[in-house]
Amino acid sequence: MEQTITIDSLYEGCKEGSRQAQEKLYRALASKMLGVCMRYANNTFEAEDMLQMGFMKVFGNIESYRGEGSFEGWIRRIMVNTAIAAYRKNMRGGHAVEIDETHDGMQTFAMDALECEDLLQIIQTLPAGYRIVFNMYALEGYSHKEIAEALHISEGASKSQLSRARAWLKEKIKGGTYESK
Repeated sequence: MEQTITIDSLYEGCKEGSRQAQEKLYRALASKMLGVCMRYANNTFEAEDMLQMGFMKVFGNIESYRGEGSFEGWIRRIMVNTAIAAYRKNMRGGHAVEIDETHDGMQTFAMDALECEDLLQIIQTLPAGYRIVFNMYALEGYSHKEIAEALHISEGASKSQLSRARAWLKEKIKGGTYESK
């Protein structure tokens, strides 16, 4: 009977430094984690760099995994943190604009015609500052406080970026002014 290999079962091999286990883990998660990186990157090359840096951190810091939550979830968090670090490193003096009050105005709009892949493509076209805050808040579940700490901005700036990202996305979706790849 052939044994099924799970992501969690590869942890021990990776912890022991097994190149075979590392390769299996990479092959099992690379495409999924590349998708995570693509949400934060400006292009595929940047996302692939984030992915490679992220896996280097995973293998270099494997001892810090405490077994709380899934191993895959821990790896995902490293990928997100790697993407955030790359964003901060590449930021060219662009700072978020502060506003006193942010009105989230979560309005519903017609999404029936949009497929998930189309929506991800639209999100990819967001300006970098909007995209990273939107991804962290809406897709990764970070709070505005956590986003502010990670990006070295204020909570108000995080809320502002999210509000602007939502408005920008709404306009793109309503106007149909996005390009499908």
